[in-house]
Amino acid sequence: MVYGKVSKTVNKPSDLAVKTGQSLSGADLKVAANKIFDLLDVSEITRTDYKYRIPFFLDFIRKQGYHVNSFLDFKRYLAERTDLSVATKNKYLATAKILLKELNRQGVLPTDITQNVKTFTQSKKHKKEGLNDGEISSLAEKIRQLPTTPQNARLRAFVSLLALQGLRQVEITRLDVKDLDLVNKTAFIQGKGRDDKEPISLHPETVKALKEYLKTNKIADGPLFASRSNNSKNRRLTTRSVRGIVKQILKELGIEKTTHGFRHFFTTTLIKTYKGDLLEVAQYTRHKGLEMLQVYNDNIKKEADLPRFYKAFKGVSF
Repeated sequence: MVYGKVSKTVNKPSDLAVKTGQSLSGADLKVAANKIFDLLDVSEITRTDYKYRIPFFLDFIRKQGYHVNSFLDFKRYLAERTDLSVATKNKYLATAKILLKELNRQGVLPTDITQNVKTFTQSKKHKKEGLNDGEISSLAEKIRQLPTTPQNARLRAFVSLLALQGLRQVEITRLDVKDLDLVNKTAFIQGKGRDDKEPISLHPETVKALKEYLKTNKIADGPLFASRSNNSKNRRLTTRSVRGIVKQILKELGIEKTTHGFRHFFTTTLIKTYKGDLLEVAQYTRHKGLEMLQVYNDNIKKEADLPRFYKAFKGVSF
């Protein structure tokens, strides 16, 4: 792996472990970093993400040595990578920053070398399109034609929670049977970055799909969606599994959109229905602030204005 230009190494340690007077191999350093992440007050999903990304930074340090400008040099190296998106670069940068700050807090590193190093500027505009009305209609028609089986009932429940409730994939996997009150058409959701669960109103079609799912799969308690595979049977389903199940039917319909595209559809539909009243929409989308909803609103306005933009240059051809 070839890296970009880096600052001159100060002490030329082979890795961060030298700062503690130890001689650790690359594998040992990774284990040490993982132990630090294990003690952080974060969700298990976030912790897993940190562990997945940190080897990228550790490999950089092993090759270039650790010095006071290592974090800045790591950012400069990331900046030269054309195969990584800005969002991905920021995730690698954030993971390294968390590790270095924690090492400094514990006294392993004498200096916080992450200070005054900014993240990459990232556009808040959506990079990927959500599902549109036509695609949702095709999906709904396809699902209605499926025979009633435990597997299809689960798929119907997934799609209902995604399209009619706008749930994130992690919110779906966190659901327990006890979180549902189908009589009063409500459910308790543990949202992104939330410690407690909050109630949401369920659409009648979602209630119908969930009742069918519970009955067909004979589920009475525990995780609402559990794995059926031999290796992880009865364990809570992962977000990766949810994506795999939903993307399969999207692929069959020739819909090249991500599973998160359902939340785009949900949010966009509400903004159009509520005529841009973002405060009302936020009650259903559960966004912490209105900034992201404004991005949706701007996209809707831009799309609606396109005919006027095209008309302005009517008759001009080259």
